[in-house]
This record gives sequence, structure tokens and C-alpha cells, in this order.
Amino acid sequence: MVPPSQKNTIDFDAAKLQRLGFANRKDQARPISLAQLRQRLGLHLQTSLDAERILSMFFREIQQLVPVDTLGYQHQSSDLRLDMGKQANHSATYRLSHESEYLGELTFRRRQRFSDQELAQLESLLASLLFPLRNALLYRVAIQSALRDPLTNTGNRIAMDQVLGREIELARRNAQPLSLLMLDIDHFKRINDEHGHSAGDEVLKAVAATLKDQLRNIDMVFRYGGEEFMVLLSGTPREGAALVGERLRQSVIDLQCVAQGKPIDLSISLGCATLEAGEGLESLLDRADKALYSAKRSGRNCMEMAG
Repeated sequence: MVPPSQKNTIDFDAAKLQRLGFANRKDQARPISLAQLRQRLGLHLQTSLDAERILSMFFREIQQLVPVDTLGYQHQSSDLRLDMGKQANHSATYRLSHESEYLGELTFRRRQRFSDQELAQLESLLASLLFPLRNALLYRVAIQSALRDPLTNTGNRIAMDQVLGREIELARRNAQPLSLLMLDIDHFKRINDEHGHSAGDEVLKAVAATLKDQLRNIDMVFRYGGEEFMVLLSGTPREGAALVGERLRQSVIDLQCVAQGKPIDLSISLGCATLEAGEGLESLLDRADKALYSAKRSGRNCMEMAG
């Protein structure tokens, strides 16, 4: 843990929490010493393997000793970025590590400067965070690996099934639109035959990266199988999905892929389906799939909208 430079830059389980004595916060005396709070954190933070919950617990608990308006955290390789509380001018940022393993950067902010004593207390409390946070990040990586396609770094079929079911339920509950784009790389077998499977793998990675670059952060890309991808557009009606699909189609055409000095012409075919009232996952996927095959029959390098 690197000391700060002043810029100052420097429900998991309710039953379990109750057994450990954290259920009725209002009835408990506030810690009166740094040692007591560190002991409390040592127990409390080990009740979860969710990094966001651990950091939220930590943020809540430390304010019993050092008033903090904001806690910010980022760990780029885990794709994790959090900001809790209200924005404030004065900050103290720490680069976290455990046994030389980088654990991200954590920033405390508030409206008045931190005293040297307060910074020393925060640094001492951070020691209680490192081990639980490390375990949570390892768990996050394991979960992400199980749900990601290793070649394209998109979601796999397992992730797709989990996410689509959840998003459809949310769309129904909140009366929000939801659309799917199912797309296929045109003449992919020819690419493999003419340029080799390694070139085909590079094409898959390039197309996946281009799709993600053209989408919002809330949109999700999954490798549906082989050269097929699925794009989930939450909160997007039919007209908006049509615009997104056309943008994706053009972005793939603009890709400049070369294999052994020879350019590879790329295009995709797309099928688009928007969730209808009372529709389930299988029906939505089936309509998107039929629209995709209609695009292929129409000559490829185009998009068809499901009826």
C-alpha cells in the first residue's frame, strides 16, 4: 500500500451478519478506538466475496472513526469502477497491493482536508480491507472467466442465457423496450479455407472488438456460437435497434483485416427482434434467428427486422 500524496492525492447474508453481531447497528455502541474498528472490519468484511459489497461495508464502517464524504475505487483489469457518496474537493488516494499483487486504487474525498492523524487512521483501516478485497477480486475473475468466451472476450452462451432471462424480466416489470441483434460473419468458412484458421480467429476477435467499440456500456455482446454473435440492447425500441444494427454492419465493412499480406473483405448479416408483450426468451431468440436467416437469403451484408 503506497502512502498518499496530498492534493491531496492519496444482506450479503443477513443471518450471518446477525450471528456476527452486525444486525442491529443502532443498538450498538460506536467503536471508541481504532483497534476496535479494525477488529470489527476484520470480521465484517469476510462475510462476502462481492467486491462492491465489501467496499460498501468498508465505506460505511470507517465513517465511525473518520468522516468521509466519498469513496471511489477502480481496478481496470477486473472492469470494476465504483463511486459512493457525495463528491467533494479534498482527496486522499492509495494504490492498494497485497504481497506485491495490485488490488486497484482507492480514493477518499471530503469537503475539508484530512489531518495527518486521520490519514494515519485510514491507512491502518485499509490494512483490514486488503485480504477480503483480494479474495473478492479473485472470485470476480473466476466468475468472469466462466462466463466469457476466451477467444473474443465476449459473453458465452451460459452468460447469455443468464443475462437474457434477467433482462427480459426487468423489461417486463419496468415496461421498458428490449431488442436483440443476432449477427453472422458472412462467408466465414471461406475465410478459414483461404487464409487458415488462425486468420479466422483474428477475424472473430476483430469483429468482436469492433462491435463492443460501437455500443454503449450498458449493451452486451455474446458469442452465440461459431461465427455468430448476439447483441442485447436494453431499453432500446425497434427503431433504435435498427439504427444500431446498421452502424454495426458498416463498422465491420470498414474493418481492415490482412492475412499473409492479403486483405480480407468482411461483412455481417443481422436479424433484429424487439420484445413483444408477454413474449418469452425462446420466442424472442427464434424471431431474431429467423430474421438473420432472412438477411442471408436476401444476399447477406444486410439486416432484416423480425415481424
